[in-house]
This record gives sequence, structure tokens and C-alpha cells, in this order.
Amino acid sequence: MKRVSKEEISKMEKIERLNLINSCTGYKSANLIATKSADGKPNVAIFSSVTHLGSHPALIGFIMRPTTVPRDTYKNMRETGYFTVNHITVEMIADAHHTSANYELGISEFDKTNLEEEYKNDIIIPFVKGSPVQLYCKYVNEYYIKENDTIHVVASIENLFFDENLQHKDGWLQIDKGNVIALNGLDGYCLPKLVDRFQYARKDTPSKSFFTEK
Repeated sequence: MKRVSKEEISKMEKIERLNLINSCTGYKSANLIATKSADGKPNVAIFSSVTHLGSHPALIGFIMRPTTVPRDTYKNMRETGYFTVNHITVEMIADAHHTSANYELGISEFDKTNLEEEYKNDIIIPFVKGSPVQLYCKYVNEYYIKENDTIHVVASIENLFFDENLQHKDGWLQIDKGNVIALNGLDGYCLPKLVDRFQYARKDTPSKSFFTEK
């Protein structure tokens, strides 16, 4: 196997380093985070860092890059206290990727792509139309990461919307049935397929598949 040392990584050209380090940790979630400013301007941007933090209470987290430059997502989220997380499907890839373009503060990516706003009940923050799994989230806290000047945002899931065809009887969502994509690095879009699902692991007991074990 090829070896690349910390010193060699630090000497790499920027794009090569970004591509290598962003892809070496494996597949990442791909989500569109939508917000709305206090004066009603919507915004949507792609994120690859949304992760599960806990189920009781239901918490998620994601990483905000340094706010030394304007970040509509962060600004809007702090103004209103809410945002939505929307899974990206195969059909959305090109438009979802385009939301990473560096538009001026206040420009809505909804206006620059074919992504459409969707509103539910009395929620004023937009969802992304066509997303099979959508989370309405409330900002809870944030933690500054001094090592790279980023922010770890913590949020609670206030409402969860999903295509009922994805859910199994025990509550589990089989998201590959919704053509939900994942990210390999910064710009590699993948379509994962379920291989197997295993029951709760117990010591000294072989792993049991939900699908192959009787």
C-alpha cells in the first residue's frame, strides 16, 4: 500500500491535499441545509458533515467552516434558531453541487438552481421539494474547534418527515430505497445500496442478519 506521511501531506498542492484528506475517511452523508433570514430570504447549501449525536433527545450535529467570511447558513440559523436538513437524491446531484458555489451574501441558491422550496404546516423555514427524508431542526448549541477555526453546531430534531415506503416495522429507514446519495470526498457522488442488516450484537454470539436468519 502507498504511504503518505504527515509531512508529505502538508507540502501537497492545495487541491490535491483537499481531495486526498476529504476522501480518505470514507463515505459521508450528503444533505442540503435550508434556512431563512430574519427578513425572509431563503438559502440552501450542501453539507457533508451532518451526523447523528443521540436519539433521546434526538440530536444531530454538523460542522460550519470558518465564519471569517459570510456564511448565510450560519447567519440565518442564528437569526431564526431553525433550519432544515434534506437528503439528496440522484436527480438532485447537479443542483445540490451547485449550491457550493460562492454567491454573494443574500443570494438564494433556490434562485440559481432547479431546487424548489417546500413549506409544511406552520413551519416558515423551507424544505427542499422532492427530498425523501427531511428534518426540521432547532439550534441548541455550538462548540468552537480551535484547531482549525470551525464550529460544531448541535441541533435538536423538532419534526421528521419521510417517505413511508422507506420505513420498516421496527422504525428503521432504508434510505437506499429513496435513491439517497452519499459523498466520496468533495465532489464524488455515490449511490449506496443496502448489503445486509444485522441484529443487536451480543458477546460470544455470532452476528445474525435480519434478512438471512430465521
